[in-house]
Amino acid sequence: MKIKVTSKEIQDILEIPVEAFPKYSTQLINLANQNAQGTRPKVVGQLSELIQEFSGKTLDEWKEWYLDRHPESIKNATDKIYDMISSFKDVLTNIDKDLIERWVNDLVIIKTFIGLSLQEAILKKVSDIKNTNYRLATVEEESKGIDGYVNNIPVSIKPFSYNSKMSLNENIDVKFIFYEKKKSDVIIEFDF
Repeated sequence: MKIKVTSKEIQDILEIPVEAFPKYSTQLINLANQNAQGTRPKVVGQLSELIQEFSGKTLDEWKEWYLDRHPESIKNATDKIYDMISSFKDVLTNIDKDLIERWVNDLVIIKTFIGLSLQEAILKKVSDIKNTNYRLATVEEESKGIDGYVNNIPVSIKPFSYNSKMSLNENIDVKFIFYEKKKSDVIIEFDF
């Protein structure tokens, strides 16, 4: 039997009151927390380990147990997130329709083009290093897992994370070029 239990049902079962927040506020607080890193282990402790150490049963017992061990953590996390929200407020006054249009253009036109053209850029860079030619794969070649050719050698271009995905046991008779996109550059690795 497979059943679905909602978060609200779990809270009801555990007799935990449901906290109500204004619309969109949790999304903004979440974003601020991601930037401020307010709930990282160095601020609030390693919660996944702490909950394992906790032997109580109720929410009140957990709160008391946790705050005994980390008395300043809630305040410290709150301060970090509040500071980031304050920074958001400052920048929000500078966001106008023109800035939003520039951002949308950058995403839809520029970043999309770069993302879609990344394979060709990688092929060109590798062929430049090897002082040879390259070409993109045809649609038929792509269906066989080939992304392009360097010196007439078929290659497949994959992110570094491809190596760790055991479920992708493709049997492609090609050379691989691996890449990792960083903030301002791309790391390329190949061995042929």
